[in-house]
Amino acid sequence: MDIEQKQAELIDHFVNQASTLKASALWPLIIEATSHPSLFAFSEILSVPTVSELQGTENSLYLDVLRLFAHGTWTDYKNNAGRLPQLVPDQVLKLKQLTVLTLAEMNKVLPYDQLMQELDVTNVRELEDFLINECMYVGIVRGKLDQLRRCFEVQFAAGRDLRPGQLGNMLQTLSNWLATSDNLLVSIQEKIKWADSMSELDKKHRKDVEDRVEEVKKSLSLKLQTVSRQTLTSEGTRRSTLNLVE
Repeated sequence: MDIEQKQAELIDHFVNQASTLKASALWPLIIEATSHPSLFAFSEILSVPTVSELQGTENSLYLDVLRLFAHGTWTDYKNNAGRLPQLVPDQVLKLKQLTVLTLAEMNKVLPYDQLMQELDVTNVRELEDFLINECMYVGIVRGKLDQLRRCFEVQFAAGRDLRPGQLGNMLQTLSNWLATSDNLLVSIQEKIKWADSMSELDKKHRKDVEDRVEEVKKSLSLKLQTVSRQTLTSEGTRRSTLNLVE
């Protein structure tokens, strides 16, 4: 089963579970979802009405945890650890995996030093083991470990949940890209027309040159014929003159 299909099935499972529970009973399900080794998307769970009802209740911290796993990073958790529940080891691992996805969204070449700082990893061996065993083997990223340059070159990274306001930015980016593509297409079409017109001009110029060459050839041929006739006439006259003299 590929990762996308497995994600879809897990999302349906947790959404259905959340829809049948009261808000006060949701926190164990949130811990289970954010600890699951194969689940990396949480926006659908966040959109369940009973989950939204956690806001302002004594269990609202678990709504914040779910939002953290949907949009945040390990650094975000450390900066807000004082007001969030302590994470279990599986949640820590999951949040660090999600952190790699966030970094991969922003850059396709990730320096080891940046990764070690963001993931709280103390040495290169530990970092490479994490990237291989917990990221690439799981299927959420693909890339190349460059020990010489001390960086991870990202070739593929699974997408994370869209952050609030990110959809509008993406639509604007796509709109700008479409406008740029349209302008580029117009420019290409104009260049094709120009090339076609230059080709026609080149053909016309070539034909004019060929016609001129033919005219010159004909002119030279006529001149040669005239000179030849004149030569023959002169030769005949000279012979006649010699015969008279004799």
